[in-house]
Amino acid sequence: MKTCKVMGIKTVAVHSEADAQSLHVKLADEAVCVGPPASKDSYLRMDRIMDAVKQTGAQAVHPGYGFLSENTEFARQLAEHNVAFIGPPTGAIKAMGDKIESKRIANDAKVHTIPGFDGVVKDVDEAVKIANQIVTLL
Repeated sequence: MKTCKVMGIKTVAVHSEADAQSLHVKLADEAVCVGPPASKDSYLRMDRIMDAVKQTGAQAVHPGYGFLSENTEFARQLAEHNVAFIGPPTGAIKAMGDKIESKRIANDAKVHTIPGFDGVVKDVDEAVKIANQIVTLL
C-alpha cells in the first residue's frame, strides 16, 4: 500500500468487523467491511470480496497471504470482470496446490527438493517401505 501511495494509486482494503482498526485498513484510501470476524464469513467469501471490488471500482486485487490467494476460482472470477489478480497465474496456483505435481515441476526444473515419494501411497505397508527408503537417502 505504501508503494501504491508513492505511485499515486488509490487503494481499498477489505476487512472483517474485528479488523476494522487494522493497519492495512488505516493505510488504505478506502475500506470495505466484508463480514463478521470468522474468516469463513468474511475473508473467504468470494461473493463479498467481489461485491467490494464492484462497489469501489477496483481494477486490481492483491489477495494477501492465505485466504483466497491460492484459489483459482477467485482468480478466474476477477479475470471475468477484467480485474487484475496480483499474484501467480491460475495455472501456477493449481500446480502448487497439488503437492505431487508441484514436486514434479520442481524436479523437472532441476530445483533441489526434499527426498520423498512422488506418487500415491496405496497402503500402510507401502508407506513403511517408502519411509525406510527415504531414511536411507538422508
